[in-house]
Amino acid sequence: MLSISKEFHFSASHVLDHLPPDHPCGRMHGHNYIFVIELTATPDELTEAGFVRDYRDLAEFKNWIDTTLDHRHLNDCIPERNPSAENIAMWVYEMWSPQIPELVAIRVSETPKTWAEYRPIRARG
Repeated sequence: MLSISKEFHFSASHVLDHLPPDHPCGRMHGHNYIFVIELTATPDELTEAGFVRDYRDLAEFKNWIDTTLDHRHLNDCIPERNPSAENIAMWVYEMWSPQIPELVAIRVSETPKTWAEYRPIRARG
């Protein structure tokens, strides 16, 4: 199996629900987010050029981040989910896996030392 990844940056605010009243994440605050998307393919699935996917093909994903998430309030962008890093990772995967079939994982960072990852369990055949 071959794997590639690409990192994307944006800034946004959010408020997390269901926390104790004195929890700092229950107040509006912001982060400089990092998404890392991971794509995989077997050797026989590589493109003719030898790529899992051409990185240039991910420009649409970058544009979506810039227009949908960057400098936005994530509570308004992510429908019906508390915008924790974990929920953001699942939401992004669900949104983009149909357009990027090689997508196997999304990692989300809110701070330089914290990461959440969504990597769905795939059925073995």
